[in-house]
Amino acid sequence: MARRWVNSPYAFALGMFAMMVPSQAFSSFYSYFYVEKLGLGVGLATLARTIFLIWDAVNNPLFGYWSDRTETRYGRRRPWVFASIPLFMLTFVLVFSPPGGLSQNGLFTWFLVTLVLYEAVATVLWVNYGALFPELFRGDRIRAKASAIQQGYQVLALLIATALTPIIYAAINFSNMAIVYAFVFGICMLICMLSVREQRDPGNAEPMKLGAAFKETLSNKKFWIFNVSNSFAQTVNGLVSSMIPFYAKYVLRISEGQVSILLAAVFVSVIPLVGVWYWIVRRMDGVKAWRLSLILYGLSVIPLWFGYNLVSGVAAGIAVGFGLAGFLVTPAMVSGRIIDEDAERTGRRREGIYTAVSGFITRSSGLISALAFYVVGLIFGYESGDNPGSNPEATFRYLISVVPLCLLVISVVISFMARFDFHMTGKGEVKHGQEAHHQL
Repeated sequence: MARRWVNSPYAFALGMFAMMVPSQAFSSFYSYFYVEKLGLGVGLATLARTIFLIWDAVNNPLFGYWSDRTETRYGRRRPWVFASIPLFMLTFVLVFSPPGGLSQNGLFTWFLVTLVLYEAVATVLWVNYGALFPELFRGDRIRAKASAIQQGYQVLALLIATALTPIIYAAINFSNMAIVYAFVFGICMLICMLSVREQRDPGNAEPMKLGAAFKETLSNKKFWIFNVSNSFAQTVNGLVSSMIPFYAKYVLRISEGQVSILLAAVFVSVIPLVGVWYWIVRRMDGVKAWRLSLILYGLSVIPLWFGYNLVSGVAAGIAVGFGLAGFLVTPAMVSGRIIDEDAERTGRRREGIYTAVSGFITRSSGLISALAFYVVGLIFGYESGDNPGSNPEATFRYLISVVPLCLLVISVVISFMARFDFHMTGKGEVKHGQEAHHQL
């Protein structure tokens, strides 16, 4: 591979594109597929997510700890990713390929088993890919650029996974859609990983024992405040995207074919707005930019309440795009500095366990989203597509606007519960023992 592509932000960001296409298609349409199309009860869908999170609470930190302790000639993270690629492809297809004629209990069992397998493999991928970012790109300026490029790829993936998915599954069904996305993932992820060359810090100390590693991580107040705040905002990402098909049907009263137009309005607008947020981040402290993005994200979901047709829905979707763009770009600045400060204090770079614990906290947002769906559905009588209740319009107005606004208010309040002061060098970057230089 050409030297200019080795550890290039552009090649590395292809991994984000690879994972986000199937991941976003899953998060946006699994509820719609199982609840609306197949008739699985909301309560059973919520129970499956709850059982998974109990398992996730165990495997997520362990995968990060094992990743940090891995030593091979090919690096710490790359072997894990390469091994996970075919398993992720298989489990993603299985989620959207239940056998026909299943009872409620049979459908629940299939969903639960495939969900546990899919999410476990996804955890390995996200932990190891995420751990590479602060390891390969060190310093605020390069991270800002790499994050903006990465989020540009992510937005493109979001656009494909949301706007094109209704067209694809309408043409070839959900199972074949999953096969197509699995191959897109496999090809792009291989290209990404072939471009990565891990560089082990020569002065890195012996890895901590499991208990000590968890104690050190869990006692980091900045880490907890940052990730708990982010988890509420991350809930909004998943909730809004998964509710759009319902919002389109019951609130805007548009056809399934027009759902793609609505989704495109959100994610096409994000692409140039990522550039706007990159400009903002370069002129502000990273923590201030992160908090600002949370505030503006909260304000941006309000117009969704007033949608009543395709045009008003598109306008509201563009507003959401601005808040979403900020939340996509800014967190990487803060999380990278937290990891750098930990490395300075402990003498060990522990991107794996930090990324894993962070991933569990943010992935637990799926439970918040599922519970919100269940509670609001219970209040207004929505059970499934077979029994939508007397007022499904109110159900999805609240779920796509009021609930996200409340969650983002909580996120903003939590973000101010700690002072994010970092030990800085004269150049305004967090100190670490071995400064890596990357050519862009």
